Amino acid sequence: MPFPNAMNRRRAYLELHTAVLLFGFTAILGKLITLEEIALVWYRMGLATLSIFLIPGVLRNVRTLSPGQWRTLSGIGVIVALHWVTFFGSIKASSVSVTLSCMGTTALFTAFLEPLWLRRAFRAEEFALGLFIIPGIFLISRFAEHSQTGIILGIISAALASAFSILNKRALEKHPAFTITLVELGSGWLFLSLLLPLWMHWNPETVWVPVPIDWLWLLLLALVCTTLAYVLALRALGPLSAFINSLTINLEPVYGILLAMVIFQEHKALSPGFYAGSAMVLLAVFLHPWLSGYLDRKRQRSKA
Repeated sequence: MPFPNAMNRRRAYLELHTAVLLFGFTAILGKLITLEEIALVWYRMGLATLSIFLIPGVLRNVRTLSPGQWRTLSGIGVIVALHWVTFFGSIKASSVSVTLSCMGTTALFTAFLEPLWLRRAFRAEEFALGLFIIPGIFLISRFAEHSQTGIILGIISAALASAFSILNKRALEKHPAFTITLVELGSGWLFLSLLLPLWMHWNPETVWVPVPIDWLWLLLLALVCTTLAYVLALRALGPLSAFINSLTINLEPVYGILLAMVIFQEHKALSPGFYAGSAMVLLAVFLHPWLSGYLDRKRQRSKA
């Protein structure tokens, strides 16, 4: 019989891969839902906030936050909302495959922003991998010319994803993860609610009432691909190392693109040049945690 820690690690691997698969399925649901991006995200954040609100003990922790902490987490929540709006906007304007390939540029933005915001040393390998992504994005844009708007929105979404991930690193040092999630999702939903009058003025044709099948996709998106996926990813952090977690999370665009091929047959509309560019982006994404871990160990040995 395996040792308990081996069983825990095996379960953690399963839960982490399940969470990443669900994250990848988010893009699929975004394509299936007929609502425009801002309405889609408004429902997603509202339903996910409600589901986390019902978790015992979460509200009690939220009440202990200071006004300054509320402002910080609420600001991050606004960034999360804008990330999701541009993410689903990119999918609506192009395809799941194009959007997920563009999300690979998150590593490039993180290489520049994380040292500045967290005041740590710049790492040459991160800049090198980030620069390696640029020709890949060029190939994607060159061979997906009908998707220029989607590519621009996808890159903006990647920059916003990098920003809130870096900011959340500091927040996680001070607050429980579920407390952060509730405040950020709730504030993001409130921010979008305040924007609705302006959006409706500029886009009066926007449909806000989901068709019946949309409710099923929205519930899956909010409860399964947001709340449940987050819980599974959080549970897996304990038994597994940060390196394994980072490496596995990088499978999200791979899972998403493969799902898009199966469900939407997107591979029939994409050229070999697109896949060459996507391969360069994904290669850089996968090399990042391996190369960083290798160089970190080398630096530690040199100091010893």
